[in-house]
Amino acid sequence: MLTDASFHFPIILRDATLTPIDDEFAHAFIAGVGGVHLQILLNSYERLLGRSLIARSGNADQDANALYTAPFAVLSHGIEPDPIINFANQVALTLWQTTFKALTAMPSRLTAEPVLREAREKLLAEVAQHGFISGYEGVRISSTGRRFLIKNVTVWNLADAQGRPAGQAAAFDTWHDLASNSATS
Repeated sequence: MLTDASFHFPIILRDATLTPIDDEFAHAFIAGVGGVHLQILLNSYERLLGRSLIARSGNADQDANALYTAPFAVLSHGIEPDPIINFANQVALTLWQTTFKALTAMPSRLTAEPVLREAREKLLAEVAQHGFISGYEGVRISSTGRRFLIKNVTVWNLADAQGRPAGQAAAFDTWHDLASNSATS
């Protein structure tokens, strides 16, 4: 459940068909170096937006698990020339209809259809310049070709404790399957 400490959206809708697709590889990632990345993700969000993405426990492992199982989508990518997704939680994996291992091996630009990638790049450039944006919406495509509209998206820059760039992340809890007429989150 989203709390006052997490980000705020006016409507939270649920779709009972959402189920986690892959946990084993994700949990191995989170237990390893991924836990450090997730602390950067959470700390960057707090620093830029002035509030917590999730209710923090003070325990990095518990926070990583809470983020992975959160009832909203969270993804991030690194700083490579063609950035690779380096984290996706259960909701994101379900939306993109893939596994953690497959999604975290993919360039993040491939989450959008080719015709929409230029608009996505402009968005990411704006985030790089301003630190974060809220209220973004755009069409994405799953690994099976299913198109869906993501709404009320917050995108933010990631930086480590020394202020070095560590990528970008996005979180959202509202989406609309473009093959049907139902909004979900």
